[in-house]
Amino acid sequence: MRLGLATRGNTHLQKEDVLLALEQGVNYWNWCGHPDGLSDAVRELGKRRQEVVLAVQLEARDRESAHRELANCLEQLRTDYIDVVTFYYVERRSEWQEILAPGGAMQAMRQAHERRFVRLLGLTTHQRALAAELLKEQALDLLMLRYNAAHRSPEKGIFPLAQKLETPLIAFTALRWKALLKSTKDDPDNFVSPPAGEWYRFVLSHPAVSVALMAPNDRKELLDSLKLLNDWRPPTPEESALLREHGDRVRRNAGAFP
Repeated sequence: MRLGLATRGNTHLQKEDVLLALEQGVNYWNWCGHPDGLSDAVRELGKRRQEVVLAVQLEARDRESAHRELANCLEQLRTDYIDVVTFYYVERRSEWQEILAPGGAMQAMRQAHERRFVRLLGLTTHQRALAAELLKEQALDLLMLRYNAAHRSPEKGIFPLAQKLETPLIAFTALRWKALLKSTKDDPDNFVSPPAGEWYRFVLSHPAVSVALMAPNDRKELLDSLKLLNDWRPPTPEESALLREHGDRVRRNAGAFP
């Protein structure tokens, strides 16, 4: 399913909540690397493990650290393989060169890929220029990047290129750290921000986005977001305009970000 589930290390989802999401069809799971309800759920999957696309973020930059980090993930999750490994928050070209260099983390992940411990390799970044360069180089299986109604710049450069190259994109921070759920001083009279599901709907309405990650804090937030599945459609032109307008207000008022 294109609506995915992520944990952040500070959320309160329990194992039962994650398995409930799976029953609703949510089967792209992005684990934060710390023991939590999602890791507990993975360990409980048994034969259902093949139903889930399991993604983790790799912080290591050198080969030995990458081997240890991957081994730790496999041990904690009690799984024989990880479907998606993304190099976590690569923000500078020099970091990417370090990953690619002899003795770098890419060497470890290529070896893990050959042994079927890892199925796909990707990268997580906020840097559009770097993302575009790596897309052009076709160095990765997929790309994970920020996209929401307040941060729409990927629509202009990254999305068309990814579609041309048929590279999957995983979108995170669809709520702009919940700022899109809140009011701003520029809101029209009587304006009420739409619920979380509408912001996920906005992200998923772009055909370049393969998966939009939600990261609910608890079961209540999870259930609120899952309401989207009962009305699975793109926003109308009027709804899209409203979401974009509020995104612009949030961008102006909710603090600086690139």
